[in-house]
Amino acid sequence: MENNYHVPVMLKECIDGLNIKPDGVYVDVTFGGGGHSREILKHLGKNGVLIAFDQDPDAQRNKIDDPRFLFVDQNFAFLKNNLRLLGFKSVDGILADLGVSSHQFNEAERGFSTRFESVLDMRMDKQGKLTAAEVLNTYSEDQLHKIFGIYGEVKNAKSLAKAVVTGRVEQPVQTLADFKKVAGAHIPKGKEHKYMAQVFQALRIEVNAEINVLESFLVQTADVLKSGGRLVVMSYHSLEDRPVKNFLAKGKLKGEVEKDFFGNELKPFKVITRKAVVADEEELLRNSRSRSAKLRIGEKL
Repeated sequence: MENNYHVPVMLKECIDGLNIKPDGVYVDVTFGGGGHSREILKHLGKNGVLIAFDQDPDAQRNKIDDPRFLFVDQNFAFLKNNLRLLGFKSVDGILADLGVSSHQFNEAERGFSTRFESVLDMRMDKQGKLTAAEVLNTYSEDQLHKIFGIYGEVKNAKSLAKAVVTGRVEQPVQTLADFKKVAGAHIPKGKEHKYMAQVFQALRIEVNAEINVLESFLVQTADVLKSGGRLVVMSYHSLEDRPVKNFLAKGKLKGEVEKDFFGNELKPFKVITRKAVVADEEELLRNSRSRSAKLRIGEKL
């Protein structure tokens, strides 16, 4: 089951980065197929604990039958509260693999992939109200322009937004085919796949409020990690990598490091990876998803 679900990227580097203590408490906030979690459990002794978060109902089918394993069916934006509810004020390590699992891309009806004709859904949490179709049909031209431009880095974001708003008057944009119909003239020939991937990325980030969730999570990690505890984050595009890099370096998402009266920097983490760790040649050949992955590691001061 887990193999076709999601091949973990840079598994060894993630585990090394966590610097696991056998009796420690660790958190995998993006459980998915459980690849990283299974590997963490191998490094824990009988008193170790692993807490896994995932809001996707599909992930629950991969739960691990192990007394040291606890599963939280919540978004990791609610990290601190859920750890408290389980009786853990602080933990020894936190791992976040921010990529969408290959499993989610492969389930046509979830609407994550440009390969399948389906309704444009894209909710990670099926209880969520907002879908990609709703974004396309209700957002203003200005809002769509921003989403395509910032989240998707789509070059012709402005004209694409105008095309969607004009096209949806005649017929709502509910499916991939509907979208291609209204946007057809703006999709560059020969680069259709890359262009659609950027548009889908933008919609997925908006539907799941991914950047807000990530920023909220990062701030909480500083509160829940023990001194010497590790934060290991793997991201797949610059929108995710930037806040991770800033937070590890400065303890803030924006602006400069704060200093105390004596000019000493006040920041929660020591950066372990001066430059982001990337996959080696062998892994790039084995797993195409690793191409865009960037791994950053911080140690709580």
